[in-house]
Amino acid sequence: MTSAPDLTELLADSPSNWGKWGPDDQVGSLNYLTAEQVLAGAALIRKGELFTLQRLIGDPKGDPVWPGRSPATREVVFDESSWDEGGDGPAFPGGLHYADDKIDAFLQGSTQYDALGHVWYDGKIWNGYDARTTIGKLEQASVEPIAERGIAGRAVLLDMARYFGADALPARQTFDHTDLEKCAEAQGITIRPRDILIIRTNHLELFFQQGEAFYDGFCEPGLVYSPELVEWFQRMEIPNLVTDTIANEVTHDPNNGVALVLHNALMRNLGVAFTEICDLEKLAADCAEDKTYEFFYVAAPLKINGASGAPVNPVVLK
Repeated sequence: MTSAPDLTELLADSPSNWGKWGPDDQVGSLNYLTAEQVLAGAALIRKGELFTLQRLIGDPKGDPVWPGRSPATREVVFDESSWDEGGDGPAFPGGLHYADDKIDAFLQGSTQYDALGHVWYDGKIWNGYDARTTIGKLEQASVEPIAERGIAGRAVLLDMARYFGADALPARQTFDHTDLEKCAEAQGITIRPRDILIIRTNHLELFFQQGEAFYDGFCEPGLVYSPELVEWFQRMEIPNLVTDTIANEVTHDPNNGVALVLHNALMRNLGVAFTEICDLEKLAADCAEDKTYEFFYVAAPLKINGASGAPVNPVVLK
């Protein structure tokens, strides 16, 4: 059996945006989202209708997470029983009672933004920062600069599940930039430079149907690496890739056996922001009904110092 190539070899000639926005940049291709892009997105608001894209944390039906990560757990600290006889509820003047709780969660265990320093190879993260700056916390290219900046602009939904005639795309199904363009054409829209791309597969519906069996031979569907796809992302100046899967791309590339190639080719090398585990079902249904697949997208992950990712509840306005 032929071993998978090293990413250093596979991406040796891959495009890079390192240094494009200066040696200290930490938000990468989000720099493409200028005031002009924000205004262009805002101009698409016609109905005044909002769609939130975060999946529920602590869903009674289960939380889909990357294998090896555990779903968030919520712990009650105080509730009404805390003031029963023998309880430990604090006393406040006037008799106030309250509920309080906390969660224990992977920061990337729900709908979230990756930091640009989340993945790397060859000892370098985004913009050429030394990978040893990740030790203890991300000193460079953490999620904090993305959270501080915020994300807003014109976005397009590419409903790949409907395009391929499937309720949910199965494991291992791949598609590329030419399929994205064909899907856009079928929907009556054009992907423009600097668009935020939102890709629907509805693959996580299989998680809710299958339970733990979903993880057997885990390999999500999604975009698959090619030099042409990476060049297209660079030429189109795509700032943000948003999907409803756990990892935004086919997990193991069927052409070379490498895991998460696009995390490196797009995020590490081009600085494309990745947003994962979104719930696109209400939005997709509305788009199918009104035939409007372009809209205003706005998001800001939680500001967490030195973190490799952070939860987010993106909002689409139509």
